[in-house]
Amino acid sequence: MNRELPTDRIAELCHVDSAEKTESIQSLWSGYGEIARVRLLPGNETVVVKHVCPPEDRDHKYGWGGNVSHQRKLSSYENELAWYRGRSVNCRDSCRMAKLIASESGDNHWLFILEDLDAAGFPVRRNRVNDAQLNACLNWLASLHASFLTDSGSADQGHGLWPIGTYWHLATRPEELSAMPNGDLKNAAAAIDRKLNEATFQTIVHGDAKLANFCFSNSDEVAAVDFQYVGGGCGMKDFAYFISSCFSDSECEQREASLLEMYFGFLRAALADDIADAVEEEWRTLYPFAWADFHRFLAGWSPGHWKIHRYSKQMTATVLASL
Repeated sequence: MNRELPTDRIAELCHVDSAEKTESIQSLWSGYGEIARVRLLPGNETVVVKHVCPPEDRDHKYGWGGNVSHQRKLSSYENELAWYRGRSVNCRDSCRMAKLIASESGDNHWLFILEDLDAAGFPVRRNRVNDAQLNACLNWLASLHASFLTDSGSADQGHGLWPIGTYWHLATRPEELSAMPNGDLKNAAAAIDRKLNEATFQTIVHGDAKLANFCFSNSDEVAAVDFQYVGGGCGMKDFAYFISSCFSDSECEQREASLLEMYFGFLRAALADDIADAVEEEWRTLYPFAWADFHRFLAGWSPGHWKIHRYSKQMTATVLASL
């Protein structure tokens, strides 16, 4: 299959005369395609195109290039398409994301034509956040979680998303579990997973809510991208993962109480009073479990990863002692 960006097809889907690629923004993970900026002609409108076309020879940064990994990636793009075409419209206005302009999928290829967030006023990417930017991201996550909160089972409710969101959850990572060294964390993996999955209050989680997937305006508003692993789950999964992408172990330790209070402040403001206290009470107890769950994944996927630090180990030890 031709892996070049299909500009003629993009023009057809956008109902314009022609389209031209102006910039390659980045390659997709493991060489599965690219994200590019495209100009629509006539006129000066730009869109961002995510073109997925898996390579025949698959490679992976950490050596996970087998069929399980491949099928998970293919399913993730179908999941992302389902999100943009379906449940995303139910998000609150405070969950800003790129609008889907057009899309198509075929035999192992996907084409997402999305609003250009740079042109829409979100041109800034950050690798560190100040308090205003941190507040904006935590408010975005709390708004997403409040939009889909349920106490009646799976947050997906049969709308085509992953029943369990996040890219690291146990059911989709058998190879990484097998690669883990034997020990207490490996033995407890299923119990940790079950604890999170059986939480009374479930929602839809972003599933890859790292700092790199937030785009900022010059006034520190945010919009999010990359919804391949959006699906059902406990909101603490997004929260813990986001915090892990922003702060060192010592910063996580020092700021734990204030970060939790920030997030739950936004969540309480977005929820009805009769449910907010119960959600907070349950999810606070699950915060260490979310850390331990991600630690479990890293221990099998990349044992030397920098996020397996003192704070992560402390959270995991707390969980193991409670089981």
